[in-house]
Amino acid sequence: MRHISGPDFQGIREVMERIGHLRRKMGIETAPSSVDFDSALKEAEGNKAVESKDKESSNLRDDGLSGAGSIVRSMVASSGDSLKNTASAIARRYGVDERLVHSVISVESAWRPDAISPKGAVGLMQLMPGTAKMLGVDPDDPVQNIEGGVKYLSRLSEKYNGDLEKTLAAYNAGPGRVDSYGGIPPFRETENYVRKVLGLYRG
Repeated sequence: MRHISGPDFQGIREVMERIGHLRRKMGIETAPSSVDFDSALKEAEGNKAVESKDKESSNLRDDGLSGAGSIVRSMVASSGDSLKNTASAIARRYGVDERLVHSVISVESAWRPDAISPKGAVGLMQLMPGTAKMLGVDPDDPVQNIEGGVKYLSRLSEKYNGDLEKTLAAYNAGPGRVDSYGGIPPFRETENYVRKVLGLYRG
């Protein structure tokens, strides 16, 4: 007789706890049903033959949501207003114009937390893994991704004394190249990037 393993209740609980943690960080109220769901999981653990719980766990796996990050990205993607409010709050905390942050996110990822560039830049503000590590953030976490990008913009703005063109060019191409050329480097990608962001920001 083939053995069929029961649902991974521990894994589901960890996912739900992670979602709750990120929702609290973003200032989103925890869903009222979360406590009931947790209680139901505990009850089902004592009786793994409960069909509805097996089906619920199976649905989570069938949807391809194998980890907390994937579920949170879907949740955040469907909550655009909350995401923009979060970006605005972080921008104010670092003294960066929230309109600039919104413009950068729009051009970088079109507000998609799961965006990944061909070069490996990740998330809403398209942080490279090395940059994220330098900034001390997890680029796969939407809130930390925004915080890392805003922190980086703040540092670049200080470095270039508030010069928006140099700040944005450095965000796109790196400060080393901006310093080498004394301004926006002659790369079509960077020139187009600066123009698009400033167009949204000033428009």
